[in-house]
Amino acid sequence: MNRLLVLFALVALLASCGNSKKENKKIADVITVSILPQKTFVEKIAGNDFEINVLIPPGSSPAAYTLLPSQLKDISRSAIWFRIGYIGFEHSWKEKIAQANAEMKVVNISEGLDLIADKFEQHGDHVHIDGVDPHVWLSPVLVKQMAKVILDELTALKPEKTAEYKANYMRFVKECDVLHVELKNQLKDYAGKKFIVFHPSLSYYAREYGLDQYSLESGGKEPTPQHLKQVVDMAKAEGIKIIYIQSEFDREHARVFAQEIGGEIIQVWPLDPAWEENLKKITQILIDNF
Repeated sequence: MNRLLVLFALVALLASCGNSKKENKKIADVITVSILPQKTFVEKIAGNDFEINVLIPPGSSPAAYTLLPSQLKDISRSAIWFRIGYIGFEHSWKEKIAQANAEMKVVNISEGLDLIADKFEQHGDHVHIDGVDPHVWLSPVLVKQMAKVILDELTALKPEKTAEYKANYMRFVKECDVLHVELKNQLKDYAGKKFIVFHPSLSYYAREYGLDQYSLESGGKEPTPQHLKQVVDMAKAEGIKIIYIQSEFDREHARVFAQEIGGEIIQVWPLDPAWEENLKKITQILIDNF
């Protein structure tokens, strides 16, 4: 009996130590991000110093994802949530996320960027933005600006790592610059070229490199017959035979469209965590099909 009591006491002590370590981690070692590319950006600056909780898993749509109870538990241990800022999921779940961890700092990394939006309205001392395109991470120029926001927050969490994080940040900025120049040079002869996507995920990329994106979705909604006809007519007039679709979306409308233009569907993955390699891949796919 005495041995059994000692065993129970030891188990309780170990469990207590484990819980204590987990609670300590909540202070500065756990960060929540909305999408996989953000995890890459944090790691570029901080390496493996943080446990990174990604809210949108691979294969899920950021527009309509539903959080799992286990994810709310991970949120409760996070020091910061780096939001993209305008993803539909972020707006619909922000209250529940805040309830899961009232002490967690929420940082919109799109703040201050040159955003693509349906409407900008001045209201007193601030501007109200409506219909913002959230896909800012697909522009190396904008990622540089977002990386600075991430750097500032990470060094506030770990001031002792300021020099290291700043050096990593500068390396990442240089990588972004090199990538931007490379993509610009590759696409300079294709300025004004049109391409068609199901979901308008490449808006910032297209703006950056002088391309013209058309999408089947309009205002985040499935295409109406009238809109579908307009894009079909444009595709036939321009000789476009490709529609690009994200892996997270239903292929049915894209399939119907491809049949109408006598073309094919090509899948892309804007949420690929291999961010730099993915932008190069998307660029090559577009060039191969212009």
